[in-house]
Amino acid sequence: MTTSEGEQGGGGAGARTPDGGGASRPEERLEQAVRTAEQALIEFEIAVETFRVEVENFSRLHEQKLGPMYARLEELDARILEARAARTGDPEDLRRADEARARLMPIPGVEELLNGWMDGDGLFPEATAMLTDQPVRPPQRVRPSEEARRLYRDLARKAHPDLAQEEKERQRREEFITRVNAAYARGNEAELRELAEEWAVGPQLERAPSAAEELYARLEWLARRKELLTVVAKELEESAIGAMLRLAQDDPDRLLEEIAEQLRAQVAERETELAELLA
Repeated sequence: MTTSEGEQGGGGAGARTPDGGGASRPEERLEQAVRTAEQALIEFEIAVETFRVEVENFSRLHEQKLGPMYARLEELDARILEARAARTGDPEDLRRADEARARLMPIPGVEELLNGWMDGDGLFPEATAMLTDQPVRPPQRVRPSEEARRLYRDLARKAHPDLAQEEKERQRREEFITRVNAAYARGNEAELRELAEEWAVGPQLERAPSAAEELYARLEWLARRKELLTVVAKELEESAIGAMLRLAQDDPDRLLEEIAEQLRAQVAERETELAELLA
């Protein structure tokens, strides 16, 4: 059922009719809801990605800086057990010493087979770089600088794939954000500035107005995306590295130094114990 123009005129500016100007108001509110949900999701993704970078950087630096000390502790523990077994001759002591030494021995043939490409933790960074044609550039610290964080957040908000309405534009944004994420993970401010300049001169596509059903579908997609991110965030927070980072939110790099100090003390204790056993 339609309303004549005369009847519409008597209804005032706020009248809602199937084909009148007031009918667009619900769709406008729906569009605003979509825009709000998009921005909220982007901010959430920025937070998750920021934490993921810190977790990965902490894990990498943890291995680089502390790995040798952990290896030294394991070697000292094995030598202590061997020295104790040599003293006592007890079968149980001998068994423990053999097991400790066996854990330190490489699996026969594995080193030759992998030929320096990977270990029990996966591909070496150098191997990954060779396969992806990327240079090996390890992070300098766990948390990138404040300027790098600012540049990253600004780029993520502008170029995020979730803002794309067309598949081609989404692919372009995904490729660009992948480069942004990599630069941020390395804490490379200069590279982030270059990417910001590149985005500023890139193609800007006008967004066509969406129909109500498309807006509803968009909201559903955003909700599903947020659920997935929530799972990722929970996994990061509950991981061993994530738990350690939560203990040192203000200065995670200092946490590495504190752990190193503790390990150095443990190494000194083990060396003293071993010296006493060998005396």
